[in-house]
Parts: sequence; structure tokens; C-alpha cells
Amino acid sequence: MEFDVFFSISQTPDANGMCPDETTMYSNYLEQLKVADDLGYGVAWLAQAHLSTEVQKRNKRPVIPHWEGEVGLCTDFFQLAMLSMTHTKRIEVGSAVLSILANGGPIAVAERIGNFCALQEVRGDERKLNLGFSAGRFQFMAAPYGIVPRNDVEVAAWPALRGQIFWEACEIMLRLIRGDTISSDDIRKTILTRANFRSDEDWRAVQSAHGDECEEIHIPRRYEFEEIKSIPQEWKRTGVNMVIGSHEPALQEHVNKFMPVQVFNLSITQPEVIEATHERMEGAYLGQWERRMMPRTVMVFLNEEEGLTESEKTAAAQEESEGALSSYWAALEGTLDPAKVSKAANNAVIGNAADVAAQIRERFHPEDRLMLWFDFFRHDSARICRDMRAFMDKVVPLVNGSEAA
Repeated sequence: MEFDVFFSISQTPDANGMCPDETTMYSNYLEQLKVADDLGYGVAWLAQAHLSTEVQKRNKRPVIPHWEGEVGLCTDFFQLAMLSMTHTKRIEVGSAVLSILANGGPIAVAERIGNFCALQEVRGDERKLNLGFSAGRFQFMAAPYGIVPRNDVEVAAWPALRGQIFWEACEIMLRLIRGDTISSDDIRKTILTRANFRSDEDWRAVQSAHGDECEEIHIPRRYEFEEIKSIPQEWKRTGVNMVIGSHEPALQEHVNKFMPVQVFNLSITQPEVIEATHERMEGAYLGQWERRMMPRTVMVFLNEEEGLTESEKTAAAQEESEGALSSYWAALEGTLDPAKVSKAANNAVIGNAADVAAQIRERFHPEDRLMLWFDFFRHDSARICRDMRAFMDKVVPLVNGSEAA
């Protein structure tokens, strides 16, 4: 089993009320990154965010009205990735995940990818850039970039239409990355039908806004442009590994028509969905599919602190997880739902080294690749570093070594 590490760089109060300033947040990240590099973690995945979470609370329809602080400080993945690589020797860097609808859109992202990889070649650094991409979780981050309904039909269709805009953006970005010369006329058209909507009622609302009950509604393209091609052009495409953050099977297959695109999946995804995705990607992936190509997010609450018995470590880890998870749900929804805290705990690994190793072996396939989240609602950088080290020194041998046989 392979192990990566996920960094949220989330400037929000932890269970103890601690909320470091921005400089400390970045310093803590670099400290933890260097430890992860020394310990042999495979990829450092960086959460991406845009615009102030605090300020969005003043909007007419705030997405996360109870969140304190900022959901994330990584607003320019490419700059932070380059800084990260200059401070490390082996670990690769990835975005988890970058919204291609915000911060300039798919054309801008394609150029940044090519530019980054070209500079990597100049630097003589052969490590890949792992580019996780999605439509973005929060609408307020994409709206200022024009990702908003343009008329009454789009208002009625918006939940489904926003996903179709992502389809359009994916094709534009991937074709530019692989070196195509394209115009908007070369890109798939957006045509809405009943299949795009969850209910007959939702579809009828769109038809009503459109003015008739036709079976297809053609939506004007979001991105209009004459022939373009990204520069620089001569960089090695093997320098980037594309990973889509979407649960939509048809889209996972569609993007692989243009270049190899792997898949993100969360630890909360049901096992049957995970296995169905692996089975589907064996046929759809533009290359040889492996289980490691779908990294799985796992929150880690490990306690291997000195001076505690094994049972005391387990109890302390459980207490720590409850504090972090309670803070998370209170920030996300403004209320504390014990059922949701309990469900989230079922999707984390909690306890001493033996506990955590047993949970991993029980829940995951031996060929899976886990993206370990140590800094979930936590700012004690020294403790996070100790936990990363304890995981590699004590948990991994139990999972992968002879003791796991």
C-alpha cells in the first residue's frame, strides 16, 4: 500500500481555539512538508481555495455562513508547488483539488500547467506535477469569474448546467495541455435533456423557462474563442499527471478520450462505488489502469505520544478525533450533529499504531493508495510532525510488512 499526505492549510480555529496567522500557517506547512519528504511519503496533496471565506458570509446567500477564518490559504497552487519542490528532494506535489472554473478558467490553467512543467525541465527536476482538478466545491469562488446563470433558462437549470460547464471546461483544458490548436467550435455542445435532471419537476421548470416542452434545450457555449494554442509547446507531457475530482462515470470516461486522466475518490465513498469505478476505469483509462491511480482521502487521528499506555493512547486519539470532528461540523453547518460526527469518525482511522493499522487493513485493498490527512482542524505543527513520523515508523510496517501477513 502507498501513502501520500494531504495538507489543508486551513486557517480556522481548532478544537482548542487556536488560529495561527498566515505566516505561521505557511511556515507550519513547510515544516510538515519537509518531514513528509524525509519520511518517504509519495505525494504532498495541497488543498486549493479562492477568495475569503469570512467575507462570503456577508453575501446574500453565503455557502458556509458559520465558518470562522479561511477554509484554505493556497490560492495559487503553481507558486506553492514550485516553492514546495525547492524545499524538498523526493516528494511529488499535487493539487487536491484545483477548480478550473475559477481563477481564470480552463485556458489559464492549461497555460500554467505547461509553464510549470517547462520550468521543471529547466530546473532539471524530474518529479511529476499531480494536477487534481474539479468544478470546485463552493459557488462563491467561481461566480466572480462569470460562472453564473446568464438568463432565466440557466437560472432554472443551474444545478445541472454548472456540471455541464465543467464538461466544456475539461475538454478545453485537456486539449490545450496535449498541444491541440482549437477554437470553441471544436468543443462539445451543451444540450440539456430530461436525463440531466433529478426529477420531472426540475425538467419541467427548465422547459417552462425556455417557453416550450421540447425534448432538447441547446445552451450557448460558456467559452467563445477563435483558434488558440497554449505556449510553451515543447514541454514533456509525461511531466504532468491529471486526476479528475468527479464522481460522474460518464465524465470520467469522457476526459480519457483526450489524455490519461485518473480519478479522486473520498474515503466516505461507498465500497461498491469504489469497486465499480475501478472496474469501469480498467476499460476507460487511456493507459494501463492500477488501483493506486485513485487516491483515497483518510483522516488520521493517531496517538503514539510518550508516557501513555496503549489503552491510554487509544482513548486520547478518540478524544482528539471527537474534538476535531465536532469543530468541523459546527463550522460547516453551524450546529453540532452527533450522528454526523459519529459517521465521520467511521471514515477516519483512530487510535494507537496497532489500532490504525488494523483499521486500514480492514477497510482498504492492499494495492490502494491513501492520502493521509493529519492536519484536519489541527495547528500543533510539532505534534503533526510526530504523528507523520509515528505513522511511517509504526503503522506502515504493520500494514505492509511481515507483521501484517
